[in-house]
Amino acid sequence: MKIVVTVKQVPDTNAEKTFDPVTKRLNRSSIENVLNPFDEYAIEEALRIKEAQGADTTVTILTMAPASATDVVRKALGMGADNAVLLSDDAIPGSDTMATAYALAQALKHVGFDLILSGTQSTDAICSVVPAAIAEHLNIPCVTYVKKLTVENNAIDAQRETESGFVRVRAPLPALVSVTKAINEPRYPTLKGIMGAKKKEIQTPSIADIGADPARLGEAGSKTVVESFAPVGARQKGQVVSVSDAKEGAKQILDFLIAKKVV
Repeated sequence: MKIVVTVKQVPDTNAEKTFDPVTKRLNRSSIENVLNPFDEYAIEEALRIKEAQGADTTVTILTMAPASATDVVRKALGMGADNAVLLSDDAIPGSDTMATAYALAQALKHVGFDLILSGTQSTDAICSVVPAAIAEHLNIPCVTYVKKLTVENNAIDAQRETESGFVRVRAPLPALVSVTKAINEPRYPTLKGIMGAKKKEIQTPSIADIGADPARLGEAGSKTVVESFAPVGARQKGQVVSVSDAKEGAKQILDFLIAKKVV
């Protein structure tokens, strides 16, 4: 079985972020970038499936990022993945969610797969759309928000989180699954794994290699446009109301909620 885990390089959540006034994009070169924390759970699940399935199963890491993202890829390899594919091309910068999904789908066709795993979202965009969009491009089943996954008899059996519990879903392979943080506890890369990661292969195909149309990538191929942006002001102090009577306090709270059209 060939498992491919899609991962993303994201800014450290604690880093102070700025936007380029010309490109209107997040300035990622001036801050520390890390492996998307949600993707670590997908990597861990892939490794557990490999351990259960046997040596014939491989785990490949796939990411679309600048060439500098090799450090993020090496961390994934240090956890135990077998190899990686880094999609980096001048036509990619500025790609929105749909353009990103298209590029990753083309790369997946090029690499080959039986099962695709991903984190349920990224910490920078938090839209949770890319996994489903990739599956749509590939015309394969997609099961999102998975908290438990079993692979057997050329099919997946998953528990999908819902607001009221979970839904059990079964689908044939090939398929794409996005996982939540409830599915496992990611392992830390060992020293042996980190050293071994330096010797593992990282393929760097071009857009032409994967058969992607440049017109569908970058700003020109994106369906969303950033027209302007503005910094968020400092959070204002909340309104403090002091009353001696509990009923009067409750009335003021209710009046406030009504004014805000909450109730």
